[in-house]
Amino acid sequence: MTMNRRKFLKLTAVTTIATAGGISALELFKDSKLEAQGILPLEVKPLTAKRWAMVVDIRKFTKEDNYKKIIEACHLTHNVPDIGNPKDEIKWIWTDTFEHAFPGQEHKYMPEDFKKMPFLLLCNHCDNPPCVRVCPTKATFKRKDGIVMMDMHRCIGCRFCMAACPFGARSFNWRDPRPFIKELNMKFPTRTKGVVEKCNFCEERLAEGKMPVCVEASKGGLIFGDLEDPNSDVRKVLSSHYTIRRKSELGTGPGVYYII
Repeated sequence: MTMNRRKFLKLTAVTTIATAGGISALELFKDSKLEAQGILPLEVKPLTAKRWAMVVDIRKFTKEDNYKKIIEACHLTHNVPDIGNPKDEIKWIWTDTFEHAFPGQEHKYMPEDFKKMPFLLLCNHCDNPPCVRVCPTKATFKRKDGIVMMDMHRCIGCRFCMAACPFGARSFNWRDPRPFIKELNMKFPTRTKGVVEKCNFCEERLAEGKMPVCVEASKGGLIFGDLEDPNSDVRKVLSSHYTIRRKSELGTGPGVYYII
């Protein structure tokens, strides 16, 4: 949003008056013409849920390009660096084979093309996340809506959460990631050397009333919604299709389901 000198002075006056009265400027002028004039932002209605969950419909991913678009969209949005070697790799969303994604569920009679098929993987935002239990500084924590978050400012780099996560969903910044960011997104913070990071279910977009960027980029391949709402898209899909989850036998309660 651009703002000229006159609008800036108006907004300054509004803020001063509101602060003196002990209320926010947005509350004071919620019904005024300031929003229409572009001086105050329009009210944003965040997306909320009792338990956010995701369904990955593998049947929709018929080409490698389908995966690439999703991964690129996620990594560009969240300033994930492309360092260029496996040792220093930072990933929020990635692909792997069925054997590695779902160990113990493969067998020798599976179709050959299915064995080699890439599966889209990300943080599972578990009901009972072991990463949260072992973090000594509470840098990783679980929200009431089920999203497992990372506070990079609290992270001391002990990597206990990485050792506890059975899904390999966390990455450690061995190097300063900032020089390796392809296109800097000014709306999302960058990280520093020595901290852990991972998928956050696009909580910053949910706060703006938007769906996760991976869901938008998938064009139907990823379904996102409230697991506790029987009318949500996620519940409708789960009630009509057989799904599996990664390492569900461990009791972490993964929040990501797969239609295979």
